[in-house]
Amino acid sequence: MANMMILIFDGISDRPVKDLDYKTPLEVAETPNLDSAAERGINGIMDTIKPGVIPGSDTGHLAILGYDPYEVYTGRGPFEAAGLDMDMEPGHVAFRCNFSTLEDDIVVDRRAGRIKEGTDRLAKVLNEIELGVDFLFKEGVEHRGVLIIKDSDLGAKVSDVDPHMENASLHTSSPIIKGAENERTSQLINKFTEMSIDVLSKHPVNLEREEKGLPPANVVLSRGAGVVPVMDSLMERANIHGAAIAGIPLVRGVCKMAGMDIISVEGATGGLDTDIEAIIDSSVSEVQKHDLLIVNIKGPDLLGHDGDAEAKVDFIEKIDSKLGVLEKLEDVCIAYTSDHSTPVTVNNHSGDPVPITITGEGVRKDRVSSFDERSCGQGGLARIRGTDVLNIMLDLVNKAEKFGA
Repeated sequence: MANMMILIFDGISDRPVKDLDYKTPLEVAETPNLDSAAERGINGIMDTIKPGVIPGSDTGHLAILGYDPYEVYTGRGPFEAAGLDMDMEPGHVAFRCNFSTLEDDIVVDRRAGRIKEGTDRLAKVLNEIELGVDFLFKEGVEHRGVLIIKDSDLGAKVSDVDPHMENASLHTSSPIIKGAENERTSQLINKFTEMSIDVLSKHPVNLEREEKGLPPANVVLSRGAGVVPVMDSLMERANIHGAAIAGIPLVRGVCKMAGMDIISVEGATGGLDTDIEAIIDSSVSEVQKHDLLIVNIKGPDLLGHDGDAEAKVDFIEKIDSKLGVLEKLEDVCIAYTSDHSTPVTVNNHSGDPVPITITGEGVRKDRVSSFDERSCGQGGLARIRGTDVLNIMLDLVNKAEKFGA
């Protein structure tokens, strides 16, 4: 057995929901293929970073790839930029951005109704802003985007403009650590935010949205400032060649910075309309070409953020219906897991551990027969951390190095 695949169902893990008779969406969903994997494999629960620590999708994926996020993480912005193929140099500062809806300085919709059309036109006018320094804004998937400020004497230790909640006041960025470099970055990002309101509020895209009763994308909220991280590649760390399939730039960026190939799959949008069958079919054809294949499916996380338990159950069942083909793969070690929990009762990520199942030749099968948070917790893996996953799988495929004589 020589190849490995890690299927990351973004945000699939949850907490018991009152309206689901105090079961989680995973426990309620009909998942014969995931349950079959649990029955064939070894199971456990995983603290992606460590118990009680709430992972971001970036830090969660870093940990699953074997990196210590506390050592390599410099902020979300640079990973988003890499995922959009934006070039950064030392001294540049990147921000993760949202097109959002502002009313009287109150953020009423952080995702501007998950705007899908016209963001390229909005990005064009943003790049015409006279900021006084070189910068680049690029739209991403739906409401997402990235801003890179390109200048010297910039720092990345600045607070977010994004309030991280709706019906909250627009924030003003300020230095987290005192210093002229951070002060200058704060001033520039505050200026960009103000100018974004000015140019977007009167843009035809937003005027059309308002006529249709849709929330306008009339402000850019920035967060996650960061500089280029220093990371060894997976080849340097573990002598493995990796590849990734992911619809969202953030995950592509993390994998790209780990030295992995990025595989494009038509229909892998990163949204609720993503083509799951196309993703899984591509995974089957690509896994034999790489030592490690990372596959991210984003949908469950979106529905956790939306607080929609029933829709999350339905999407989990939609994912499961496409997974049967994986059982036919030979000589492949597969991990089924998530990067973090996104409980529908929280509408955000949480520090709850996530289920994990590993299948393949040589695994010590346990008595678990259901893939969900409580069942997997009874399995032979017990409770592990994200940084353990790759070590366990490398050992199973006989690619681990002995420690000691």
